[in-house]
Amino acid sequence: MPDRHLLAANSTALNSSVSGLPSRGLFIIEFVLAVLLTRIPYLSLPFKWLESYFHELSHAIATVLSGGIVSHIQLFPNGAGFCFSQGGAPLFIGFAGYFGAACWGYLIYLLATWPKGIRISFAFLGGLVVLSALFWGRDLLTLAILAMLTIVLLLPLKLSQNKILTQFLRIIGLMIMLNALTSPTALLGADQQGDGYLLSQQSWIPAWVWVGIWLLSSACALLLAWRRIDSAAAQLSSSIK
Repeated sequence: MPDRHLLAANSTALNSSVSGLPSRGLFIIEFVLAVLLTRIPYLSLPFKWLESYFHELSHAIATVLSGGIVSHIQLFPNGAGFCFSQGGAPLFIGFAGYFGAACWGYLIYLLATWPKGIRISFAFLGGLVVLSALFWGRDLLTLAILAMLTIVLLLPLKLSQNKILTQFLRIIGLMIMLNALTSPTALLGADQQGDGYLLSQQSWIPAWVWVGIWLLSSACALLLAWRRIDSAAAQLSSSIK
């Protein structure tokens, strides 16, 4: 009779290689690693830029979808950014930034659970940054930051092992969601600035309510990522019994 523990370990490894989903333990390790990386000075900068990029990209997409025109996006070394546009739906555009960053983080995490298409995922994300630079990059600093993000997303394609790529992309997704969770807190107490203030002027809903919604959406994105791992582990455990 085969050893149950050995069977469980083999099944877990097989499930990870096929689905790209880590075990509960590995998820926690990657989550802690993502938290630590977001706290390390300088090393965390490219990942802050990624969150800022997806934040401004979400503003831009919302502008286009609501009939507006995007002039350009601007990124700064400290992780701040702006999307310059005309027209569109102000409420939709203003809300899309932080909410969109959380959604992009979760989407990237989902892409990291597709091992066979992991290289396509990196190429898609890198190509998206390149297209953004071509259409909406104007100043040299923004173009330099977008070039760095392109390197972060395309250089890993030099790696031969898909397993390393999936782990790296999962951590990137977690870091974007974590940054999307912490970034809106800077708006609390901010005097007449930021997306929360602009939305409060458009809707008469206090800025702190908008900040709360963004924090909740980012927390939900992280929870969905965990639930995906947890349910897959539970199904695997049931199949072994």
